[in-house]
Amino acid sequence: MPRKKNGNSASGPCNLPAAKYGITAKKISNGAKTVVSALTDAGYEAYVVGGCVRDILLDLHPKDFDVATNATPEQVKAIFNRSRIVGRRFQIVHVRMGREVIEVTTFRAHHQQTETGRVDQRETSRRSDKGLLLRDNIFGTIDQDACRRDFTMNALYYHPQDNKLYDYANGVTDIENRTIRIIGDASLRYREDPVRMLRAVRFAAKLGFDIEPETAKPIQKLGKLLAEIPPARLFDESLKLFMNGQALATFGLLREYDLFSKLFPETDNVLKNEQEPWMLPFLELALTNTDKRIRADKGVTPAFLYAALLWPAQKSLYDHYCNQGEPPLYAMQRAAAETVHRQCQHIAIPKRFSIPMREIWEMQLRLPKRRGKQAQRLMEHKRFRAGYDFLLLREDVAETKPGLGDWWTKYQDVDENHRAEMVNALANRTKPRARRSGSRKRSSQPPPSES
Repeated sequence: MPRKKNGNSASGPCNLPAAKYGITAKKISNGAKTVVSALTDAGYEAYVVGGCVRDILLDLHPKDFDVATNATPEQVKAIFNRSRIVGRRFQIVHVRMGREVIEVTTFRAHHQQTETGRVDQRETSRRSDKGLLLRDNIFGTIDQDACRRDFTMNALYYHPQDNKLYDYANGVTDIENRTIRIIGDASLRYREDPVRMLRAVRFAAKLGFDIEPETAKPIQKLGKLLAEIPPARLFDESLKLFMNGQALATFGLLREYDLFSKLFPETDNVLKNEQEPWMLPFLELALTNTDKRIRADKGVTPAFLYAALLWPAQKSLYDHYCNQGEPPLYAMQRAAAETVHRQCQHIAIPKRFSIPMREIWEMQLRLPKRRGKQAQRLMEHKRFRAGYDFLLLREDVAETKPGLGDWWTKYQDVDENHRAEMVNALANRTKPRARRSGSRKRSSQPPPSES
């Protein structure tokens, strides 16, 4: 007999026939089924859980499958040879099944804090003064684990062997109503892990759901708590936000709940000051193109994405230094260094992305230089295509004058003889500007709009 639910708390399972909701074992990956079966055979409880169950209910195709069990991480690792325990704050086990990696979590219980807040070797849970969970490895039962899930739609457990669906928090009803509802007190849950605010926005954008009013209410007030999250973790979360095929919708919700300012404060500042009319359209176009590429299963590099997200801040600084009389290339490099440094205080961008991001920006100064052999050398540059695509975005929103993008488009499509004619035509059209006496050599670098 299902237990009666009360509000948005998880208070016991509602045993549902999974087939009624379109869930069958055939829709579960072979790796996940194998993991559940092996844990069950070893005498443990095990279920496919969370977002993959939700996505199947929505007739979507899950990218990953997670398993929850009452086996501890060490016990899970002992069963599977190709597995490893990862995480310190929240230990999980990655079990490799062929090319598939199944994330296995142990049922979590409610956590307690000592009066002093100190942690000895026996403690497995700890909070900061602001309520952030610093360590969370107290294990419990499936009922307790359901209470610890973030949203009702994610407190769904499926057992592929008996084809039963266990709903602990009216998650099926909320999915049917396209509603995101947090389990428990929203303020407390956000203080435990502020990233849950980003997850609420991401799911709302990705699934087209509405955030339930009590779930949404504390977000603007508590958004500042994201400063407590390590910048490296926020980098991973930012990729989930903007590389799920709904980047434009996510961007709109982040601004609506004043979370974008916590992730990209420099860009948000220039947007709010409305320094240039092209800035917001530029971001919206860049994110729209990102969505199109992802939906078409085309690659998207974080370097290009971050180059776009930070370009308004970068360009604002660049213009400032140019107005102070700095040579364009020096102004670009100085602005880039400052922009990246400031951004990394909030989101740590790895150098493998920040370096090509800066090269994309510098390419905006180099693309106008096409005389002699420069055009061919530029086209052979490893960052040419990204820089060219970036230039087209800038022209589309009238940030820079049109024409240069069309020239490069044609140059790529014609043979060598026609390319030489195009370069010669540039030389015949205008003569190189004479350098002002006494000026530094770097001052001959043209601004991005010159051709």
